[in-house]
Amino acid sequence: MRHCRRVFDVVLPALNEAAALPPLLAAFPDGFRAIVVDNGSTDGTPDVARAHHASVVVEPSPGYGAAVHTGVETATSDIVAVMDADGSLDPAALPALVQLVADGDADLVMGRRCPTSAAAWPWHARWGNRFLALQLNRKLGTSLADIGPVRVFRRADYLALGIEDRRFGYPFETVVRAANAGWRIREVDVLYAPRAAGTTSKVTGSARGTYRAVRDFYRVLP
Repeated sequence: MRHCRRVFDVVLPALNEAAALPPLLAAFPDGFRAIVVDNGSTDGTPDVARAHHASVVVEPSPGYGAAVHTGVETATSDIVAVMDADGSLDPAALPALVQLVADGDADLVMGRRCPTSAAAWPWHARWGNRFLALQLNRKLGTSLADIGPVRVFRRADYLALGIEDRRFGYPFETVVRAANAGWRIREVDVLYAPRAAGTTSKVTGSARGTYRAVRDFYRVLP
C-alpha cells in the first residue's frame, strides 16, 4: 500500500531578504515547504523566493505580525512552523521541533537561541529579549529564556487563539494567549548564527529596533 508523505509548511516573514533566501531554502529538509510572506521588499525578495521553489504570499500591511499571520492563514498543513528568513537559523532543526508537537509532547515549541558568536546576537538585543522573557514569566508563571524566532504549533488551534497584534508584539501576544489557554510550551535549543550578508535586521540590528520590540511588548502585556 502506498502512503502519502507528510508535508509541513514553514512561514518565512520577509522584508528585503533576497540575499539570505537561496542558501536558506536550499537547506530545507525533505517534507518541509516554504511559504515566503513578502512584507514590502524592494530587493526582489519575491522573485528570488519563487526561483528557489518557495510559495510566495504578499502582505501589504507593514509589520512582522501581519506577515506571520497571513502566512499561517495561507498554510494548509496541520502543523506549521514560523522562522526568520534572514539566514540566522538552520532549517535542519525543524524536524525535531515539529516532532514534539506531532507526538503530543507540546502545544507550542519555541527555539531557544544559542548564538554561534557574539556577532550573532548584539548585547542590546540579548538584554531586551531576556528582559521581556522575565516579564512574561512573572506575569504568566512560565519559565522561558527566550522569545524565540522559531515557533511550531497546530495551525487550527493557533488561529483560534485570536492573536490581534500585527507588529513586533505578535510573538509576545502568542505566548500570552497560549499560556492563558493552558498550552504546554516547550523550549528547545537552536543554533543562532549571524544573519546573511547583504541583509539588515529590523529588530536586533539596532538599539532602536530593540526599543520598538519592547514598546510593542507592553502593548500586548496583560
